[in-house]
Amino acid sequence: MIIEKELKPGEVLKVDTGCLVAMTKDVDYDIQMVKGIKSMIFGGEGLFFASLKGPGKVWIQSLPLSRLANRLYSAATVAGGKSTEQGSILGSFGNLLQD
Repeated sequence: MIIEKELKPGEVLKVDTGCLVAMTKDVDYDIQMVKGIKSMIFGGEGLFFASLKGPGKVWIQSLPLSRLANRLYSAATVAGGKSTEQGSILGSFGNLLQD
């Protein structure tokens, strides 16, 4: 799912870099490292996040690109390249966006 967010002047939004889809040219964009070793190891996210400062619009997705790619790869290579899903026109791809 893609979400559109309107940032007010000076408003800051921090997101996983893989969740950022697009932004208008007036949004200030910076990549920052996650602080704290505990967050890096146990946070479940990457080592970096995008810091977005308004004004402007940003579009973010709920499923980071890396996880989407992993799901596509897994669905395409189930059982040595053969999908085990049957009975659906979508096959394995029907389950990709389930979290």
